[in-house]
Amino acid sequence: MLLDNIKNVNDIKNVNASDYPALAQEIREFLIEKISRTGGHLGSNLGAVELTMALHLFLNLPGDKLIWDVGHQSYTHKLLTGRREGFENLRKFGGMSGFPKRKESECDCFDTGHSSTSISAGLGLVKARDIQGGTNTVVSVIGDGSLTGGMAYEALNNAAKLETNFIIVLNDNNMSISENVGGVSKYLNNIRTANAYLDIKEGVYNTLKDIPKGAKVVEGIRKAKSSFKHLVVPGMFFEDMGITYLGPVDGHNISAMLRVFQEAKRTRNAVLVHVITEKGKGFAPAERHPARFHGAEPFDIKTGLPTKPRTTANYTDIFSTVMTKLGARDEKIVAITAAMPDGTGLKRFRNMYPERFFDVGIAEEHAVTFAAGLAAGGLRPVVAVYSSFLQRAYDQILHDVCIQNLPVVFAIDRAGLVGSDGETHQGIFDLSYLSSIPNMHIMAPKNKWELSDMMKFAAAFDRPVAIRYPRGDAYAGLKEYRAPIETGRSELIYAEGEICLMAVGSMVKTAEEVKERLNREGHKCSIINARFVKPIDVESVKWAAENHKLVVSMEENVASGGYGEKVRDVMGNLKSSTGFIQIAIPDEYVEHGNVDQLKKEIGIDADSIIERIKEEMEN
Repeated sequence: MLLDNIKNVNDIKNVNASDYPALAQEIREFLIEKISRTGGHLGSNLGAVELTMALHLFLNLPGDKLIWDVGHQSYTHKLLTGRREGFENLRKFGGMSGFPKRKESECDCFDTGHSSTSISAGLGLVKARDIQGGTNTVVSVIGDGSLTGGMAYEALNNAAKLETNFIIVLNDNNMSISENVGGVSKYLNNIRTANAYLDIKEGVYNTLKDIPKGAKVVEGIRKAKSSFKHLVVPGMFFEDMGITYLGPVDGHNISAMLRVFQEAKRTRNAVLVHVITEKGKGFAPAERHPARFHGAEPFDIKTGLPTKPRTTANYTDIFSTVMTKLGARDEKIVAITAAMPDGTGLKRFRNMYPERFFDVGIAEEHAVTFAAGLAAGGLRPVVAVYSSFLQRAYDQILHDVCIQNLPVVFAIDRAGLVGSDGETHQGIFDLSYLSSIPNMHIMAPKNKWELSDMMKFAAAFDRPVAIRYPRGDAYAGLKEYRAPIETGRSELIYAEGEICLMAVGSMVKTAEEVKERLNREGHKCSIINARFVKPIDVESVKWAAENHKLVVSMEENVASGGYGEKVRDVMGNLKSSTGFIQIAIPDEYVEHGNVDQLKKEIGIDADSIIERIKEEMEN
């Protein structure tokens, strides 16, 4: 196998050009086989195989710098830089990350995980190179989906002023996670289908090559083709910004890409190379269903179906069902997503109420201010977003929604630990950053029934409200505890005395396990379901402090700024002498791995909580 000879960075340069197609096939087969067992980002990686090979043939890593936007398409890059063995434990605790990591390899020059960042990072590396007198090449790869993010245009605006080489590769597969939407997608589609330009260019070049000294004429035309393109390609947006545009080029033709990359390297300014690829290429199920194979669970290679199909509804499913029902009851309910109708559960709402559904592309900041405008106009917007991605819109939440006290609902999926995607995707900060904003109300459901009730409550609420819920199966226990939701009021589930467990959302289930085990050892435990993190239920904290020896706050959020700090503050104001333990995630970034294992490692699983309680009770 050709892959057997790829053991270190730049080994691909020893492969004969005639063997490139065979190596690409081996890489695809390797990725399909490995990801079918570990899970991971398959579609984006299959589409970027030849592009990655061409970049590695063109560059001399690690001296040259290659930045992958988002980074979930970097598997081939990892394979070509000597990390083949790492795929056995891809995205597992202690194993290889599914994203570029500087601490993992010097060939990963920048950590990425969120979109629209690579041009800014690359521009920084270019300036650092020039200031220090370097001569290395810097390449930023960005997808057409990521190009819908405003940060990409902020970076392009600054890159246009460069008088030094900087190569931007636009990996255009007409997809982000779901199919791209909006003006950028339409513009790129026009370029992809500009047959007049492509046909004229090829016809002129091929004719001139056959005449004496025709090659020199072709080279002259290449140098002048910016003007040529303006005649036949509509817009020429990048050129008008001051960035040289080259392409489009077939992203599965290595020799063609190498020619364009060499041409790009000769420019003394920022240059964008437009590469057309097919997401999921080489694996029929991924080609047919690219969104499903964006982040795939382990699957059967023959059928493409998950090896462990879900048998119970997850929280996203519950949200999806409730949203369609709310949409039927109230025509003012509108839904907004940032390029993730499938991932957030809004696909059904989109299908039923397309005129009230808005996919703004990968543009969380715009999504939030757009929602504020909808609310100011008299509608009831619901912004469905992953916790990790909502971080990007902090200023818009504060400035555009909460200052005006507008009734925007934030449905925050993947809150808490998400597992295999690691540091950049763990949703462990939302309670903290949202709690800092006046007028914001924050809720967390203990089970699937409560998520439904909270969504109905939020849809009728006249102020900003966030509901955060975790990834994974929706808890179906404690169905009998379903008291009406009141603003800022918690829910008493068990009242026994001695120890009071005050739990937020997903941690109520853990509190149940802790209670049962402590009961067997003779300890009495009360459980309070916090429901509201902000405003905190002061009366419930007072009751807990006055009627127990120990109060334990439990949350799947970092300790700093979280629910536990609020409980401690209330107890301090009460001058309570009752013991207190704050169970929360340490103020640190959490690596990738199985969620249950991560909980144990950071001390928020039942075993760790019981151990801490026993230690406190013995003191």
